[in-house]
Amino acid sequence: QVQLVESGGGLVQPGDSLRLSCAASGLTISTYAIAWFRQAPGREREFVSGINWAGGGTFSADSVKGRFTISRDNAKNTVYLQMNSLKPEDTAVYYCAARRSLVVRTPQYDYWGQGTQVTVSS
Repeated sequence: QVQLVESGGGLVQPGDSLRLSCAASGLTISTYAIAWFRQAPGREREFVSGINWAGGGTFSADSVKGRFTISRDNAKNTVYLQMNSLKPEDTAVYYCAARRSLVVRTPQYDYWGQGTQVTVSS
């Protein structure tokens, strides 16, 4: 069966960096659109960044442009989210998700991971 497993979250200070990983099994990430979403307490799940399959483009929310970068290692079947210059408002549970078609900014994805907590606090 398909599994997406996130890792790399933690507690950091404002201005620090983290790299999240999303390791996939049961699917080949090069043939799926993969996205990162996040959800803070009391808020809806929101799109963060996405990458289309087979060399397609990458997309990011305005709130993270210039700070977060999504990338893919097909050999490891893993997608990464490099997060720099973290802010307290980035605090949330981060989820990776996969869908067979192109990246969309709504949570209409076929598969989801269990999430990893990112907390940015001084």
